[in-house]
Amino acid sequence: MTSATQHAQGNLRSIVNMMLAVMFFSLMDAVLKTLSAHYPPLQMACLRGATSLPLVLAWIQWRGGWHRLRRLRWSLHLLRGGLGIVMLSLFTLGVRELPLSATYTLFFIAPMLITALSVLVLKERVPKAHWWAIAAGFGGVLVALQPSGEDLQAGFITIGGAAILGAALCYAVAAVAGRLLSRTDSSESMILSGMAFMSLGGGLLAAPGWVPLSMEHAGLLLALAITGFLGQLTINEAFRHGQASAVAPFEYTALAWGVALDWLIWQTLPEAHTWFGAAIIIGSGLYLVRREKRISEVHANAEHP
Repeated sequence: MTSATQHAQGNLRSIVNMMLAVMFFSLMDAVLKTLSAHYPPLQMACLRGATSLPLVLAWIQWRGGWHRLRRLRWSLHLLRGGLGIVMLSLFTLGVRELPLSATYTLFFIAPMLITALSVLVLKERVPKAHWWAIAAGFGGVLVALQPSGEDLQAGFITIGGAAILGAALCYAVAAVAGRLLSRTDSSESMILSGMAFMSLGGGLLAAPGWVPLSMEHAGLLLALAITGFLGQLTINEAFRHGQASAVAPFEYTALAWGVALDWLIWQTLPEAHTWFGAAIIIGSGLYLVRREKRISEVHANAEHP
């Protein structure tokens, strides 16, 4: 088998895993949206971590990965854990107020925030054209935030929209911290610490306003655990075997899942401004991915003439 064939098969495997990850996370978000009507955001962050934690422990045992947890960069794990609690709390608040399709449209700004933060934190070089694409993406966010053309100011101060943008920022910072961690720490340690901090830290913060769990929600909590765990595994596999530039565009299939779930469960469809904003944001994101692929190919050809 040639290296080109192996490369193509690796990308195909990664694309399939990314599409599965998007499906699992979309179903998880639908569960979060349903449960958010009954439990506070901080409690939902705790439940997200606590329900998945047993599955993560079983997975590490199955992989025999305990020896890879011995040396940890605790400062970055603590940072990612804190950001995870804030991110999921804000995301729960936002998804409670907004349809899934609008939520995903706004959250699509996260990859552009990661690019911008990579310059500041990781000292990566970003071409000028990338900054234009990032600016266009932010313009798409402003369009998607606007609920009506008649009241511009009201659109920019919606609680749900602000919460999702805050969640996207936390996600971006956590992703950059994750890049730093991946240089020294194992994927097992990153997943385990994330779930552990979310369950323990989220539980402590949620304790004053804790709402007793209802047995009626046992099925939903089980679904939250399974979809979150499978989503984490498949997204890790997606980026393990294929090029990020080939895999990343398939994250945008989340919008299709959001529209479908909104219609099937809540009988709602996106408004025109959401479609327009999504088109701008997705277009900007795809441009960034395509530019990164070209730059990578140029560097590869230069190194291997």
